[in-house]
Amino acid sequence: MGFLSLGYRRPPHVDKDAFRQSMTSDSFSEKEDASLRSGRSGASAGVPDALTFDKIINGGTCPPMSVRDFMNYLIYIEHSAENLQFFLWHRDYVKRFREAKTSDMGLAPEWTQAMEDDTIAKIQKEGADKLKREPKGAEIFKGTDFEKGALENPIENRDPFSTPPRTPGSNDDASTVNFSQATTYRSQAQDAFSTAGAKQPFTIQPFRDEIDRVVATYLAADAPRQLNLSDREHKVTLQALAYTTHPTAFRLIAKSIENTLRKQAHPNFVRWSICNGNPARVFFARGLGVGTILLATVGAIILTLSRAGRGYRALFAIGWVIGIATLIAAYKGMCVVLHGLHHRHIRPWELFAEDDGESEDKRSFDTFGSGNSYEEEPWVVKYKKRNVVRKVFDREVWIQEPALRQIQDTIFVQSMLSALLLSGVLTAVFVAVPGGHFF
Repeated sequence: MGFLSLGYRRPPHVDKDAFRQSMTSDSFSEKEDASLRSGRSGASAGVPDALTFDKIINGGTCPPMSVRDFMNYLIYIEHSAENLQFFLWHRDYVKRFREAKTSDMGLAPEWTQAMEDDTIAKIQKEGADKLKREPKGAEIFKGTDFEKGALENPIENRDPFSTPPRTPGSNDDASTVNFSQATTYRSQAQDAFSTAGAKQPFTIQPFRDEIDRVVATYLAADAPRQLNLSDREHKVTLQALAYTTHPTAFRLIAKSIENTLRKQAHPNFVRWSICNGNPARVFFARGLGVGTILLATVGAIILTLSRAGRGYRALFAIGWVIGIATLIAAYKGMCVVLHGLHHRHIRPWELFAEDDGESEDKRSFDTFGSGNSYEEEPWVVKYKKRNVVRKVFDREVWIQEPALRQIQDTIFVQSMLSALLLSGVLTAVFVAVPGGHFF
């Protein structure tokens, strides 16, 4: 593998919350929508062709860029693994539905785009009518002792009996107990349909039991892997699923989730994977780079003030090159020592992997598993107790993915060229300055 262009830049970080707020179901261009339907998407800036979303999902990459690594990233770093879990299930479901030849398939008609548009319009109208019927806040408190306080502090005067918002997909003890105490997935799905104002579905439709489990796992209130959806996406999808089990019922949220994975999670995953050291090692590398630069500069100043020949000052260019290259690489999350070996630090969740580590991986790929919370996993406490020195010199492993090594090679070359340029300028300045002859 050669180098990428010397003008290569890492994928820019895409903020999850900002991306979600800016994304709407109508934000796709025709080209982007066709790209998603075809199962392909344009390459994100900074992502080489060998590391595209489709290649990772289809198993065409090696560790640490495999789909398993992508899942771990979403669980432990971005905390949105439910998106990939749902995406993988939906892709498989579409395939199985199309291949099914049972006689009851006619009971699951297609959810057309026109039906979806009509449902969206109905939901929007109901929302507008509800706003008109509800009295304004000023009218509610008018003439009461709370009038002034309620208007001045609307956030602080919320209904004290309302349920505080929960993080989607959280799996605290209370939600786990409530979820496990539910009688069946069907009853949870029925509750979700009722809440969305949808009619109860026909239970004889094909795949209805599986759809009920999906609703209970990803769409119901307090679901263990609740998807982060807008109110419109949530209601429209439940209305569609109450009508049919056809894959088109997931059209709205499937497109939204796939867009999030492709254009937000995937570029961030590639950017994060470029870092070959843990935070402690990268911080240590930055400190080492700064220290080397300072020592070389102090040495050059001392020689400049002495009677030593000017040529000796040029020797400190070696220190500047090493220090600046180390600092630039560390700024991009890389340790040049680890890069020289094409190694990376083992991730904390890999470092303390138990004998049943494979079963944990299987659980994360299980469509109907529990929530994605990891706070109770043994490695969390163990890693916190690990001292800084051990973290700096944690265990290393070979980077198997050639494309990732290519990116790191390119960043290293960029760092070295920048270091040579800056060191050349510093050397020229110190050599040109007349000697002080003080000692």
